[in-house]
Amino acid sequence: MTRLLLLARHGTHEEVGHVLSGRSEIALSRRGRDEAAALARHLAGTDVSAIYASPRRRTVETAATVAQPRGFGVVHAPALDEVDFGAFTGRDFAALADDPDWQRWNAERGSARCPGGETMGEAVARAVDFLAAVGEGATLCVTHCDIIRGAVAHWLGLGFERMFQLGCDPGSVTTLALDERGGATLVALNERPSPLRPLF
Repeated sequence: MTRLLLLARHGTHEEVGHVLSGRSEIALSRRGRDEAAALARHLAGTDVSAIYASPRRRTVETAATVAQPRGFGVVHAPALDEVDFGAFTGRDFAALADDPDWQRWNAERGSARCPGGETMGEAVARAVDFLAAVGEGATLCVTHCDIIRGAVAHWLGLGFERMFQLGCDPGSVTTLALDERGGATLVALNERPSPLRPLF
């Protein structure tokens, strides 16, 4: 039986696009709560067998909005946690722009390490190991932009340096169909449930 992975990015929060929030516990903004509600409506006709979320507040809030009308809970999945950005965490993107370590991290995603944090490969490996083991049917996993793009890049055989070519807006869902051999087909990328529009 085909297994569908519905990889949803959490909704917007007040730092999106301005601050590298990382593993902070920032909550959804009003827009983010609206995006979570739109995601719930978008998935209302999908027979989801389980809902997992990164342990961050913003992902749990998004997942709970989808889970609530279904009458079952959200399972926290540490493997879906945000990349450990180490010393980059909490810094403004404008301030990071001139940081050589930040420039190296973005130019060499296949090998560079966040100072005091993870490599992209480490973050994607833990997420992919978890995702590959989910049960049959459709499984919703609410996580973070880089984790979603990294997982898609992994299954498509793309280098992590190319992951920026993959869209992943707040409140969007990307769908992968896993096959019995461990491969995957990209079914949909960065679907933005109406009335969402891209932020950037």
